[in-house]
Amino acid sequence: MNIRPKIVAVNGSIRDGNTAEVLHEVGLMAARRGLDFEVVDVRDLRMLGTGTCGDCNSRTSACTREDDLPAAVRRLSEAAGVIFASPVQGFGISGLMQTFIERAGVCHMRYERPLTNKVGGAIAVARRYSSTESWSHLVANLLLNRMILVGSGFPATVHGLHPGEAVKDEEGMANVERMVERMIDMIELLAAHRELTGRDPLPVSAANERAGIAFETLRGRG
Repeated sequence: MNIRPKIVAVNGSIRDGNTAEVLHEVGLMAARRGLDFEVVDVRDLRMLGTGTCGDCNSRTSACTREDDLPAAVRRLSEAAGVIFASPVQGFGISGLMQTFIERAGVCHMRYERPLTNKVGGAIAVARRYSSTESWSHLVANLLLNRMILVGSGFPATVHGLHPGEAVKDEEGMANVERMVERMIDMIELLAAHRELTGRDPLPVSAANERAGIAFETLRGRG
């Protein structure tokens, strides 16, 4: 049975507004190309903050505090493409999105980098200011997780204040569509290579970049 490739987007907005509407359009774009699409709404997740235990840089396995992050990370790891999307708040990404990035990244994904070689994309939604800075913040975290970013021209930044305004930003939505199309092109290219050769087109390094812990320690105790 053929399994349709899937893109999973992380929506870092606390409201069901412009960011959700932009992602709805992304879902339609994916469907036109034959991909499944789903959204992880961070506002619906039960997320504990990073704890005061202070052992994140010494432990060699995922955090054992129980919340919804392991299931959310699993949804991302099952996708062919991952999009980080956030509204701009306080001249940066939303606090909710930052909490997700910290909790998912530091406490779970840093150990085995399960998003390695996923095709990544970033979308920032702003009223006017700091869209590029917020987009760059999201991109940095996609790269940290060893994802593949495909150049698609201008950043996928969309502008609007009230619900319904962002999707009317023709230039911004054109940039989003260009990014999504290029993501899907790369997903299809990687899938074709795997089918032809039976292996991943890019190496999946077992090395972990974490400072302060030798790779041998991670390999021996992970």
